[in-house]
Amino acid sequence: MIHKKSVLAICGSTRSNSTNEAILKGIATTYSSEFKLELYQGISDLPHFNPDIADDSLSPFVKKFRDKIMAADGILICTPEYVFSLPGALKNAIEWTVSTTVFLDKPTALIVASGIGEKTFESLKLIMTTVGSKMNEDSSILIQGARSKFNQEGMPVDEIAGKSIEKMMKGFISLFDS
Repeated sequence: MIHKKSVLAICGSTRSNSTNEAILKGIATTYSSEFKLELYQGISDLPHFNPDIADDSLSPFVKKFRDKIMAADGILICTPEYVFSLPGALKNAIEWTVSTTVFLDKPTALIVASGIGEKTFESLKLIMTTVGSKMNEDSSILIQGARSKFNQEGMPVDEIAGKSIEKMMKGFISLFDS
């Protein structure tokens, strides 16, 4: 029996029924034979980051988030861009990990699916490299005009977007073997 890799999917959008969440669900469906994908649902439950809070005083939400990252074989982040930057909830979540090594050498794939998204794409790649995520050139993609390129189930209705997801997933999968 082939062991499926566990992937923690983190959606940067807190909007219900967001395009980004749909994309993650579409990937979960498409790649269900290779991955056990868990969509992290607690991003909006995390308190505001405060570096003065000691590890023994952490919120249970922060502990659970860190534990889920540690337990996962890989991480998949899909986020929109808000005002030329990462959504605050996603940035806050990542900040809760900066004093740890939870992302160190963790295979990571990034999708910025937004109207424009260039600044967020650049910033997210830099942030995830800084926290030690294991990535390659193919494991990160920018999908501009994302809403019109996916259906409600997160399946691509645009050929180029579909091929981008495939290429990104191949790059992501290759990280588990390197």
